[in-house]
Amino acid sequence: MGFAIQHLTELKKKGSATLFPDTIKIMIGVASCGVAAGALPVMAAFRQGATEKGLPVMITKTGCAGMCYQEPLVDITIPDKGRFVYGRITPAAVPAMLAALQNNDIPDGALFRYSRHECLLDGTITHYPVPDKKNSAHTVPLMQTVPFYKGQYRLVLRNCGFIDPENISEYLAQGGYHALATVLNKKTPLQVIRAIEQSRLRGRGGAGFLTGLKWRICYTTDADQKYIVCNADEGDPGAYMDRSILESDPHAVLEGMLVAAYAIGATKGYVYIRDEYPLAIERMGQAIEQARDAQLVGDHILGSSFSCSISIVRGAGAFVCGEETALLKSIEGLCGEPHQRPPYPAVAGLWGKPTVINNVETLATIPVILTKGARWFSTIGTKKSTGTKVFSLVGKINHIGLVEVPLGTPLRDIIYTIGGGAGLDRTCKAVQTGGPSGGCIPEHLFNLPVEYDTLAHAGSIMGSGGMIVMDNTTCMVDVARYFMTFLEHESCGKCTPCRVGVRRMRELLDGMCKGTASEQDLYLLEQIARVVSTASLCGLGRTAPNPVLSGLRYFKDEFILHVRDKKCPAGVCNNLITYGISLSRCTGCGTCIKTCPVKAITGTKKKPHTIDTSRCIKCGACEEVCPVAAIAPC
Repeated sequence: MGFAIQHLTELKKKGSATLFPDTIKIMIGVASCGVAAGALPVMAAFRQGATEKGLPVMITKTGCAGMCYQEPLVDITIPDKGRFVYGRITPAAVPAMLAALQNNDIPDGALFRYSRHECLLDGTITHYPVPDKKNSAHTVPLMQTVPFYKGQYRLVLRNCGFIDPENISEYLAQGGYHALATVLNKKTPLQVIRAIEQSRLRGRGGAGFLTGLKWRICYTTDADQKYIVCNADEGDPGAYMDRSILESDPHAVLEGMLVAAYAIGATKGYVYIRDEYPLAIERMGQAIEQARDAQLVGDHILGSSFSCSISIVRGAGAFVCGEETALLKSIEGLCGEPHQRPPYPAVAGLWGKPTVINNVETLATIPVILTKGARWFSTIGTKKSTGTKVFSLVGKINHIGLVEVPLGTPLRDIIYTIGGGAGLDRTCKAVQTGGPSGGCIPEHLFNLPVEYDTLAHAGSIMGSGGMIVMDNTTCMVDVARYFMTFLEHESCGKCTPCRVGVRRMRELLDGMCKGTASEQDLYLLEQIARVVSTASLCGLGRTAPNPVLSGLRYFKDEFILHVRDKKCPAGVCNNLITYGISLSRCTGCGTCIKTCPVKAITGTKKKPHTIDTSRCIKCGACEEVCPVAAIAPC
């Protein structure tokens, strides 16, 4: 083990040198969110400009810092001046920024700054080896200066947006693989399991099962072969927590897998990633190769008696393969269909052998627990839901991004303080947690603390962490129809309640949105939803009715308006709306006439116009362009 540790120490020194160089350092966020926003041309512009100016700077990539609404993000560290973060940078802005750096000035327009090198390793400010000689006592914690980060507690996302995800040395410089080295050198598998049990960590994949208990069941099951599986088959619409972690800090997940494998006695591991995540697959593959070269994966890890190989399996994108028994069938090369439990995978999983399946976020949390201690971790969050949870905050909200908060944080703090609320002239109406199988929680319940039991009591679920905010322009009947359509398509069809019931719910909701449903259909919809939730084989079917049941629970008036009055108050369901022009407000400017694609609007200049409802296709284009807001659905 001595040679391996010495090698890791050398890599760690290299990582410290690149994390904290003596020259100007420019980091560009190139996770999928940054790439989609144009980060690669920005990086190319920085490299070309620095070369042309002969500017001695270090330009490197990093992952997602969470502020997806500000991408492309650029992070610049200037020795003796601090670290500055810039948002929505374009290639056109790069020359001026480089010119300022060449003049030893700070580029204008920073979103925020640090007073010196800082990081959120355990939710508090941790200072790195590079001191601020001019002002060594003063710090400006990120959480206290930027509303988006206020209230966040970044444990799983501790390295995201700070290290180069393709450089194992920088992960090591941040204390990476220290937990693995410690357990291999000082702890027995049972001691590791006991620590996870004491932390009361619950699985972050959705069900919230106690991680330590799952590990113990697998550990106590006799077998000649055991497996560890990382579930990265993230398929919820609007969810990208796992993808961002794999793209931004893959070694944290890999280290968690290796610790879990040691604890349960597994010698083989699989990372199951859906094929729609090419960058996550690429970076996880690089991490495995780098770890293998550093004697952290493979035979006799760090010179110990423990051996474990890790492979990547690319999923074909079936939503049902997020369910653990279907996932295991897919790894075996079979059709990804769930099967009845028990036996549970921890007893009989891959090829009938004991298998522990943890999701990406759960595994990335393991090194933190073993480094900081189970008691410390258990003080974060609530008594029944310890630690933090990562959410992808999307939808009708100002600050779309990736957030991490202590469990028990009120929904209101996440949506309004961190997310910035809805857009101008709009109000938040509801939030759906838990993906397509989650429920919609109304605004008057936003004081609800986010934890497993409270969300379940409110008719939703934690899920893997998707959080979709809806405003007053959202039709809750249409939302339920959308998710039933998605789940109907993704159902494996193995059991009748899910295969037939989800389709029947979608058909009833179709009728409500088209104005052909009756009040009897509303009663039938609820009855079918309850049967599906009770009788379905797997978690997909049992939770599929949640959008319907929570919609009927909190927004029943909206459903009744659709079936009784044939009206959509949000103006979304085309069959239930009729556009009209206010004669008192219309100025006869003619803008709507030019915009209408079917020539359904007529009128003379400076005289009120009219809409021929028999020709109107209800596209809403006229409402969008009217300069005096004279057009609206009736």
